[in-house]
Amino acid sequence: MRVYIEQTEQKSILKFVCDEILTPGSFEYDVDSDLSSSKLVQHLFQFPFVRKVFITANFVAVQKSEDVEWEDVAQSIKEIVHEHLENKTILLKKDTKEPYTLYAEMTPNPRVMKFVANQLITGIMVEVKSRGEADKVPLAKALFNHFGFVDEVFLSENYISVTRDQDSDWQFLALEVRQFLLDYLQSGETIVEDDYTPIKSNLEEQLEARTYTSTEQEIQRILDEYIKPAVARDGGNIALLEFNEASKTAVMVLQGACSGCPSSTMTLKNGIETILKDMLPGVVENVEAMNG
Repeated sequence: MRVYIEQTEQKSILKFVCDEILTPGSFEYDVDSDLSSSKLVQHLFQFPFVRKVFITANFVAVQKSEDVEWEDVAQSIKEIVHEHLENKTILLKKDTKEPYTLYAEMTPNPRVMKFVANQLITGIMVEVKSRGEADKVPLAKALFNHFGFVDEVFLSENYISVTRDQDSDWQFLALEVRQFLLDYLQSGETIVEDDYTPIKSNLEEQLEARTYTSTEQEIQRILDEYIKPAVARDGGNIALLEFNEASKTAVMVLQGACSGCPSSTMTLKNGIETILKDMLPGVVENVEAMNG
């Protein structure tokens, strides 16, 4: 199945996340909207409990009425979204271009601020860990050139994570960086060059070279479905490096805001380790992390 369900902070809304980008813009529908641009939305509003549908980036968000429980309808909606994803009928008009909006969001890592846009920024994951790696990423290069305190830049889908140096304070910098990024995006300048090739760390080269065991594939599936969406919301990424069957230890690679984050150890132990223990009882007992 190419669609998975993700909880949101609002109990009445669920996200149905797809494995491809649906639109560079954003679309919101209610019962009074013109539904001609989406076969999916037409299908969903046949259900009386559907109140609103929101489509942006790589997900469809559905708001329901209070008289219906998600456990009774979520799986059916997931299958409908999957059907329209396969048939390419989620959106029939994809050329609507909206002005950018951008908001700043704190992450668990105090050195990293996440700037979230209302549109797709890049369809690939881009990590620039120094000024010397920014040649093929004009947006990152502009940040390094304009702000002396920028240490790293991480781009994925509709957000940009910026890591500051140890001597700066986001309290005095966030608004200025936000405006700089907003002006850059609105200008239409290149964000990432077409011939950009990620500079791979030794850990990432190991990830690509390895053949995963069936257990490792299952661990990665759980990461992709249950953990990576939450990590992405904090401006980071996580991937499985290896699983040691003797010690029952899963070793993770942390990227973006997660790399070097003071709270990453707590997240691993209280969150990821607990989920893996619950979903793979007797298989995974420990989780460790390495910065990518």
